[in-house]
Amino acid sequence: MFRRLPLGLALLLHGLVFATETRDLILVAGQSNAVGYDAYAEELPADPKDAATMFWWRVGDPPPDEFDGTSARQWTTLQFQPRTPAKPAVDGKKVARQYGNFNLKTKGGFGPEIGMVRTLATKESRPLAVIKTAFSGTSVAADWNVGLPGQADACYRAMIDEAKAAIASAKAKDVTLRPRGFVWVQGESDANAKDAPAYVANLSAMLKSLRTELDAPDLILLLGVNTRFGNGKNAFMPKVIAAQQAVAAALPRARYVDTAGAETLPPSHTHFTAAGTLEIGRRYAEALLSFESAK
Repeated sequence: MFRRLPLGLALLLHGLVFATETRDLILVAGQSNAVGYDAYAEELPADPKDAATMFWWRVGDPPPDEFDGTSARQWTTLQFQPRTPAKPAVDGKKVARQYGNFNLKTKGGFGPEIGMVRTLATKESRPLAVIKTAFSGTSVAADWNVGLPGQADACYRAMIDEAKAAIASAKAKDVTLRPRGFVWVQGESDANAKDAPAYVANLSAMLKSLRTELDAPDLILLLGVNTRFGNGKNAFMPKVIAAQQAVAAALPRARYVDTAGAETLPPSHTHFTAAGTLEIGRRYAEALLSFESAK
């Protein structure tokens, strides 16, 4: 006969058998400076502690397609994202754009996720997971807009699909992901006469929808852009910066992250360098910690 275990011991054993790990989830999204277009993998200092962070990614050019660089819808560990093969020629003509999957790099590239995680690791011991979905050259108006039909929201939909797939995959491994922060590095493509005036409304709608679809009402929103985009010649960049600041002020649990002074690549200064990308990652981490400590 089997002996009945004392209730306390039975509950303890049940907890050991069915225990799940809980990790804080950081989501990263945006355009080329979220991808890390000029943050060369060759210039990323190695850090063995990166292996402690779960990582899932999809990066490319719009629209999201089979040529994106991905983690193959599997969890791996924090790392630069390797380049993927170039798109095949069409009618003998090489496809001009393939920025998002680092086709122009020898090895690949990385975004602010590296600097952010490494900074958090120096401040705390909480286990982390990162989901990154970023597409170069994309605007909220034309690619992430939840208020327009069809392809206007293709990048937004890809972000939601990747996040839900990643969360489900982690759950299947008995890992519960707790949404903690959303890192948004974007705005340069909306810095024009047509899209800048609508940026507050478009970005606000997207962020509200994100929280709703991921059932994460307390997700901390961290918003930033390359303030040097246009090298001082784009009259609409100040409007986009002001718009991000306005969104951060209006939405609960949101912060604007100033990237001014982080190193950008001359002569255009369109993208952050590897050092600049690590720096803005650090600033996002500090903003997250500052927000949490103030509450």
